[in-house]
Amino acid sequence: MHSLETMTILLLWLLVYHLSVLNPAQASKCLLQNEFEPGLMANGDFVIGGIFPLHYNQEMPDLNFTYKPGPVKCNGFDTRAFRWAITMKLAVEEINKRVDLLPNYTLGYKIFDSCAYPLTGQRSAVAVLNGPNELESPLCADAAPLLAVIGESGSAQSIVVSRILQPFGIPMISYFSSCACLSDRREFPTFFRVIPSDAYQVKAIAKLLRHFNWTWIGVIRGDHEYGRFALQGLLKELEGTGICVAYQKMIPLLYDRQKALEIIHVMSHSTARVVVVFSAEGELTPFLRDYMEQNVTGIQWIASEAWVTSSVFAGSEFDPFLGGTIGFGIRQGQIPRLKEYLTTVNPERYPTNPLVYELWGALYGCSPSWSNLSSHLPSCTGKETVRLQYSAYLNTSSPRISYNVYKAAYAIAYSLHNLIYCTPGKGPFSNSTCANAPHIYPWQLQQYLQEVSFTISGEKVNFDMKGDSIPSYDLINWQRGSAGNIEFINVGMFDGALESGQELVIKEEAIMWPGHQTEVLVSVCSNSCAPGFRKAVRRGQPLCCFDCVPCDSGKISNETDSLDCIACSEDYWSNADGTVCIPKVVEFLSHDAMGLTLTVIAVAGACLTLAVFSVFLYYKNTPVVRINNSELSFFILLSLTLCFLCALIFIGEPTSWSCMLRHTAFSITFSLCISCILGKTLVVLAAFTATRPGNNLMKWLGPTQQRIIIFCCTLIQVLICTVWLVASPPFPYRNTKYQQSKIILDCSVGSDLAFWCVLGYIGLLACVCFFLAFLARKLPGNFNEAKYITFSMIIFCAVWLAFVPAYVSSPGKFTTAVEIFAILASSFGLLLCLFTPKVYIILVKPEKNTKQHLMGKDK
Repeated sequence: MHSLETMTILLLWLLVYHLSVLNPAQASKCLLQNEFEPGLMANGDFVIGGIFPLHYNQEMPDLNFTYKPGPVKCNGFDTRAFRWAITMKLAVEEINKRVDLLPNYTLGYKIFDSCAYPLTGQRSAVAVLNGPNELESPLCADAAPLLAVIGESGSAQSIVVSRILQPFGIPMISYFSSCACLSDRREFPTFFRVIPSDAYQVKAIAKLLRHFNWTWIGVIRGDHEYGRFALQGLLKELEGTGICVAYQKMIPLLYDRQKALEIIHVMSHSTARVVVVFSAEGELTPFLRDYMEQNVTGIQWIASEAWVTSSVFAGSEFDPFLGGTIGFGIRQGQIPRLKEYLTTVNPERYPTNPLVYELWGALYGCSPSWSNLSSHLPSCTGKETVRLQYSAYLNTSSPRISYNVYKAAYAIAYSLHNLIYCTPGKGPFSNSTCANAPHIYPWQLQQYLQEVSFTISGEKVNFDMKGDSIPSYDLINWQRGSAGNIEFINVGMFDGALESGQELVIKEEAIMWPGHQTEVLVSVCSNSCAPGFRKAVRRGQPLCCFDCVPCDSGKISNETDSLDCIACSEDYWSNADGTVCIPKVVEFLSHDAMGLTLTVIAVAGACLTLAVFSVFLYYKNTPVVRINNSELSFFILLSLTLCFLCALIFIGEPTSWSCMLRHTAFSITFSLCISCILGKTLVVLAAFTATRPGNNLMKWLGPTQQRIIIFCCTLIQVLICTVWLVASPPFPYRNTKYQQSKIILDCSVGSDLAFWCVLGYIGLLACVCFFLAFLARKLPGNFNEAKYITFSMIIFCAVWLAFVPAYVSSPGKFTTAVEIFAILASSFGLLLCLFTPKVYIILVKPEKNTKQHLMGKDK
């Protein structure tokens, strides 16, 4: 585009050079190759230009270079753009009537049609530089005093026009060009605008998308700088927001129906139900016609300010397809007398203006009878009164673009006024000088435009250093009106001057969504992940397309659409839903069902042992009790009672004292019990061998010696336990490693060596007992106690040998339960094996409770 404009300027200068140098005969005569007259014009002391898209499409001439090509033909009269042009005319007339603004000076204007096309806009820019009429003041004559230009509508046209005006230093104020690229002061030093930059519009659209959780969108743009820069700005704003673009499509500048149908096919088959459109109404009009022909519905349109208030789409036929459209429009303002002024425009008052004829054709479908325009419309008088009916031309209830044109004209007037009435010696130019009125240069006016500040209709108007105005938008919603047409309803606003987070205000209850629904349409690639899940991105797809994966055990996500799960702290675990960290279950052998069962069994064992003790005590003088040292039997019964009771220490929450007591009490009581059994075994062995001649073994195993043996054997275990408690005692231990979802409260043995030494010593005593009892198992007598001791030691050793692997492999509280079970099983084994036969004889077979029977001499 830039090279095209540069080439045009070079061709113009080459033409001048050719006429003046190569053909001196025609140097004083410039020949116009074509005519391009202004649509509206008026003379004045200072002239400003206006460029408006009075038609919204164009027909290119045949360029086969065999004959002179005709001009570009503009089609599709745009009544809304004509209203903008009339607004500029009204503003100039108002300014000329004011006594406080530019007194003694008048403004003139020249208004040209850009046809909503850059090439025609380029031609308008060249034409506006010339005199009031190209035929009367050709290129070689003196230029009119053109100080500024109000234009253009589309950003693509404004880029072209601004670059053509730039070498002449002529400032340009756009009323509808919002491309962020135009804020570059190095490329467009003479460009101003009274519409916010798209840099703010894309911020507003991004906030709108985030507000309604539309994370999966499509984008359609026009084939021009406005669409390209708006798309780039939107993509930049969407970075890191979780919003993804499903597709990006471009409407060709020269409309191609086949390409349009391809875009519509993508739209209808995409899961993205929200479509953002950066386009002008010119290329969008035929696209939407094809869109409606394909009968596509259910799409939420997000309109850019370029078409969100376009009356071209206000007809009832658009409602089923575009109803519910939402977008940011230019803030509306008030223009006094605009409606009345528009009604004064008619063919009778402007009999030679072809634009007014086209307006009449658009409003009434007829052409004035005296019109020389070729028209297939029926003729009319041209005196019809413009009715206050709904039309793009008469829609002045909420002027937006017209209001921008109005502000632009007044910005030029106030700047020119400040320039003319500059205080000498306080001017902005070199040596603090002022401009020489009325010989004013455009670049001097630009200095004042940059600093102008005034209030109109209650709004303050000024420009920043980039030539931009204050960023502010109305949020517009397309709703069905009472007549079936589309009405543009204000449902909120965006003010870029406010603090972050407060810019966007939305009245959601006032919004009507597509299909006349009251609920927000959903547009996501993947449904939101509930708390307890995390997002897992699908390979090769945008970030918005993901699967919801449950959080691993011990991790949670307490927010929707969490990217990752958070690990709980050491003492906490995730709940079943994975949404909250809850304290871990503290597990120990408590007085639950298992603990109570073991408690009952232990108490029952102790009671049973005491019952046997009572029986033995009652029958202490009978042979069965006395036959093998009744004192040892009582010691064994008391130690077994302690063995049963020490199991109770293992039940309950471990503490420092219980941990030290449970292992030492268990080891000492069992050592005492096995020591007593060892003493009994020695007595049995000595008693049955004492009958042999010369055997004096019994005198070494009297009651005193037996007590010494028991004391010494038990003392060894006491010493081991003492060293254990001093060096590395057992202590309470919170085990969080074995089972991550629980905290296992247990007693750490402190020293593994000491623990196994204690068990090993008990095992050693049991093995010695077993060996000695095994030797005496076949000694004569009806009641050989050695056989029962042998059997009891077999059971004892079997229980504790089985205990070792079970103890090592059992988790949590079951480790303690296994240890208690071994204590109880071995205790019951000793009790039953050693004392059941004696109790049976005492209580059931008293006739056998004689010395002769027990010695086997009753036969």
